[in-house]
Amino acid sequence: MINIQSFTFNPVQENTYVLYNDKDACCIIDPGCYFGNERRTLQEFIEEKKLFPKLLLNTHCHLDHVFGNKFIFDTYDLHLHIHKKEKPVLEYAPTSGLNWGMPFENYRDELIFLEQGDVVKLDDDELKVLFTPGHSPGSICFYNEAQKFLIGGDVLFKQSIGRTDLPGGDFDTLLKSIFEKLFVLPDEVVVYPGHGEPTTIGFEKAHNPFLRGEETI
Repeated sequence: MINIQSFTFNPVQENTYVLYNDKDACCIIDPGCYFGNERRTLQEFIEEKKLFPKLLLNTHCHLDHVFGNKFIFDTYDLHLHIHKKEKPVLEYAPTSGLNWGMPFENYRDELIFLEQGDVVKLDDDELKVLFTPGHSPGSICFYNEAQKFLIGGDVLFKQSIGRTDLPGGDFDTLLKSIFEKLFVLPDEVVVYPGHGEPTTIGFEKAHNPFLRGEETI
């Protein structure tokens, strides 16, 4: 069974997730820790729970989701898993950081590429990779079918959707991803987004103003 711990980090208020199981293995998704106290908070949680970090995953590589990648690599020797289309987004992230007044040192080691349908395993627990471009060219979500939850990045929010005005974003592609990859999941699936509070697939089908009446996309 997977437990989910979320942290809200950096000035952009990004959600970082630590998923850990009953064997004390964990994966870290979208470490957005920018400030030293944020890095300490993340590390102290892992130490207090006596967890063993096994995986470093990014849903996508906009700067607010990758600030802590290098810290995680340096601390736990974990190589980064992303979709191959996010590589240029990752490489551009430090430039975005300068533009936003948030300089940082980027992860520059080995990349492990994930594709639609891949399964990321944390011991016996599985996260299925869903390719969901639109917010960024290589956005992916991580779906746990057994417990019916989704780590969704910036694809779908509570009563909102990801912005598409950044390089590589496309509104129609994002809608297609949501309807073809997310809205086919059971209504009770809990979505843990990259910003804001969790929601469910069913709630967004009924109440998301950006998606109601758009089923033909």
